[in-house]
Amino acid sequence: MKNTLKIIVIGFLAGLGGSYTGYYYLIKPSIQQNQPGEQFRAVRYDSPSVYVPAASSATSSGASADPAVDFSAAAAKATQSVVYINSISEGVSYSYWDWFFERGSGRQTQVSSGSGVIFTSDGYIITNNHVVASAERIEVNYNKRTYPAQLIGTDPSSDLAVIKIDENSLPAISLGSSKNVQVGEWVVAVGNPFSLASTVTAGIVSAKGRRIGILEDKFPLESFIQTDAAINPGNSGGALVNKSGELIGINTAILSRTGSYTGYAFAVPVDIAKKVFDDLVKYGIVQKAVFGGSVVEYDYESAKKYDLNTDVKKFNGVLLERLDKEGPALKAGLKLGDIIVKVNDLDINTQSAFEEELSYHYPGDKISVTYIRNGKTSTTNVTLVNRIGTTEVIKRQIYSDSKIGAQFEANEYGVKVFQIKNNSVLKKIGVPENFTILYINRERVKDPKDVINFFDNFKGQGSLYGINSSRQQIEIPFVIR
Repeated sequence: MKNTLKIIVIGFLAGLGGSYTGYYYLIKPSIQQNQPGEQFRAVRYDSPSVYVPAASSATSSGASADPAVDFSAAAAKATQSVVYINSISEGVSYSYWDWFFERGSGRQTQVSSGSGVIFTSDGYIITNNHVVASAERIEVNYNKRTYPAQLIGTDPSSDLAVIKIDENSLPAISLGSSKNVQVGEWVVAVGNPFSLASTVTAGIVSAKGRRIGILEDKFPLESFIQTDAAINPGNSGGALVNKSGELIGINTAILSRTGSYTGYAFAVPVDIAKKVFDDLVKYGIVQKAVFGGSVVEYDYESAKKYDLNTDVKKFNGVLLERLDKEGPALKAGLKLGDIIVKVNDLDINTQSAFEEELSYHYPGDKISVTYIRNGKTSTTNVTLVNRIGTTEVIKRQIYSDSKIGAQFEANEYGVKVFQIKNNSVLKKIGVPENFTILYINRERVKDPKDVINFFDNFKGQGSLYGINSSRQQIEIPFVIR
């Protein structure tokens, strides 16, 4: 019995030793040889409700590759000129019960944040239109203080807006020139991503003159500076500066499947921002110089479409694809299929370059256009006009009524109401700030004078139908006694 037990124990130990030896010397080396690199990493989330960025010495992809590159001076110079913006609005739903209770129901305050750049020392700030477009109230946080901000004007075509706070001796940012920006040069982005104030990231200029199709205005202007500096939600309206701390762009958009930075960020060139800023402060609206036609990229496909010679070494210029009836371009003798190669002394090779050059001009300006037709090069002069076809500068027209306690202006949809005072009849019946009235008692309105006349004289039950600042179409029933 004892011998049998010994044999069993010895056999077990021998088998165990053989298994270990076989695994250690044969199987384990084979596994290590065929095992790929690290595929998963355990990540600890201390708080799922708080975003905590990982500390890193690199500011963005490749930013630490050259130890001689130092962005501290540019960052210190730019951060003092970038502000934090809160856009506050109230989503309100209305029903006919409000005729009895004289108030809106389902009120919910919504706050979105963004960034802005101090353009002048007396409180003028430039930001993105989409940062403030839905705001009924705007607040600027700067230097541990909160300021109420006034909306000076917006330009949806470039996605820019200007606001103002009541403060002086502010550190206005130094302005550079986006025309001098070179692809590959270092840039620094300053803003407030994820509510993290005064965040600085760095990268390079990836491209210029980018069109990404994000603007829905009738005359969209897209000629973005592309950068790989990290830009995230909350960076919108912030500064893109060069190594000297000079502003070269206003951070505006990213391309991403996730909604966060993936390496493709875009900024409005500062030269465009300067023109938009000056116009909004001086006129209240941006002066658009209308060419009277539109162009597309000149390439093999567009040349084939217009039966042009496709056997060329290089497709230089842009192709005139559309002409307005009685427009400036048609009057200047241009025809569909003309290849525009120059505007004044500037070589034109992309649609964005053509549109950007036009954006610097005013109605009444004359530009020379060099074009190719049937293989021959010619030049003509085009007199640019405004949106209504004249050469005059258009100024913003605002109507005020002290009795109603609000301001009114016509827009392309109806009559916009803003600067509504607390004792205004419009405030009492639940009209939100920046509301565009389309119908009053089911009658279409487009003239501010008609709206003012109605509220100066009407008593009884009625209804308004229009669009709020969040682009929601709502009906507001009311009673005025």
